[in-house]
Order: sequence, then structure tokens, then C-alpha cells
Amino acid sequence: MVSTGGISFPGCVPPPLRHKSFSPPSAFGFARFSNGISFKSTVVVCDWAEKKGSRAVIVNGKVDGLGKSECEIDLDATLGNGHAGNSGKNAGVLSTVGNSTNIKWHECSIGNVERQSLLNQKGCVIWITGLSGSGKSSVACALTKSLYKMGKLAYILDGDNVRHGLNRDLGFKAEDRAENIRRVGEVAKLFADAGVICIASLISPYRRDRDACRAILPDGYFIEVFMDVPLEICEARDTKGLYKLARAGKIKGFTGIDDPYEVPLNCEIVLKHNGGSPCDMADKVMSYLEQKGFLKA
Repeated sequence: MVSTGGISFPGCVPPPLRHKSFSPPSAFGFARFSNGISFKSTVVVCDWAEKKGSRAVIVNGKVDGLGKSECEIDLDATLGNGHAGNSGKNAGVLSTVGNSTNIKWHECSIGNVERQSLLNQKGCVIWITGLSGSGKSSVACALTKSLYKMGKLAYILDGDNVRHGLNRDLGFKAEDRAENIRRVGEVAKLFADAGVICIASLISPYRRDRDACRAILPDGYFIEVFMDVPLEICEARDTKGLYKLARAGKIKGFTGIDDPYEVPLNCEIVLKHNGGSPCDMADKVMSYLEQKGFLKA
């Protein structure tokens, strides 16, 4: 913890996070650590060390010779962010979201419009949904290639790929699937806000979860693409061998076998199994993007 002017607030964050260096305002030019060490400086530097499974903050030293890293604290930003104990300066803009309390939304002069102008495109979320084996990933890759050839920036959030990192702690129970989709929806929203055309390719079997992702984006910026491929065709493909395992009872809760897939009711695009190659299907999505003005700023 760092204490200054009678106000206590977190002094450092664990690596690899790093805050920018700063010049403290004159009123807060004297920083003091909770262990009594104090100094006057434009940059507060602290060391991090791991010891017995927990982190310790050390000033000008190490713990048991373990490695250290430097972190720099923006006192001005911290003192001005409405944190509890900030004399009520920004108390009116603090909010509670879920389990997060005393938080404030920070704006920047460079926003969505500026980013779109830089990229000469409009960010959006293309949500490709359908049964396993319906061709979601193939269409997503074909679409990305088409956008790349046009000089447009796109990124795929693939249902399997995100479970290697972001969602590695989630299984396939109903509540885990809901959280899986919620996280991907929030990340996709950030990509869209950055001006990127984000392609989310997931089974996403439950209508309420897909609708929740749509609800956090501006109207028209969530483009739902339904891979309308019958179960028997998907099962005949069975590229991962999952249908065979599900039929044998070795996989429980498998979408289309013993767990439902809820067909979209009002999706923007429907791609049928007899609609041609993945490239042909991608062309249909490209036509939609061009028609709606997403391929220019």
C-alpha cells in the first residue's frame, strides 16, 4: 500500500501489469510506504517477490534472492479515480457492477470514431453459430481471408481456441457454457469497439446467451450467422469423432445428441449446407458487410 496525504491506496500491481510513470501533483509530492519508508520522487518503484506461495512487496531489496520487477504508479490517476478515501471528489461517479464496487468508467479523447477512421472500417461482431461439424470454423477462416485481401482487419474468436486460455477453467455444464459465451461476448465487444471486425465462431447452443451478447452491442453491430446444417450431415462429417463418442455415451451433454440446440429466430444471415463452399458462404457475409457499410469508415 502507498499512503500519501492521509489517503491509502494500492501501491503497485503484480507484474506484468505496469502503470505509466508520473509527476505527482505538488500536494501529493511525498509518498510513504506502509512499512515507514518514505521518499520524494516522480516515480514510485517497488519490488515484487514470490515467497511461500504469496506475493510480498519489498522496497530496495529482494526476498530470499528471488527475482524482482519494477512497477510505476500513476499517483495522479489513482488519486483522481474516485477511489474510496478520495475526499469524495468524484464520489458521484462511482458505481457497482456485479461484484465490483467503487469503480468508474474512464474516457479517452481517442474513441471509436477515431479508431474506425484509422482502419477505414467499422468494427462489429459476426457471431457464427451452429452444430458441431456445421462448418463454422471453415467459414470464419474463409471470411477472414477475404477481409484480409481487402485490407480489412479481422480477428477470430474460435470456440475451441478460447478454451485453451481465456476459458480454460470452464467445462460444458449449462452454467459453464453460459459463462463461456458471456466472456467471449465481452471480448468481442472490445474488439468491435477497437474497430476490428470480430468473428466469433462457437456452437453457442442457447438462444438466451446469444441474445445477451447481442444486447451489449449497439443496434446493428451484432451480426448473427446461422449455419443451417442438419444434424445427420454434421454427424456424417464428424471431423473430431465427437458424435461417435456421444452416441456411445462417452460424452454427456453433447449438443444435438443429449443437449438441445436452439435455432436462431431472427438472425441476420442463414447459410445452408447446400449453399456452396466455405468461400461461397463467406462471400455472402462479405456482401452483407459491404451493404451495411462496415467495410468503410
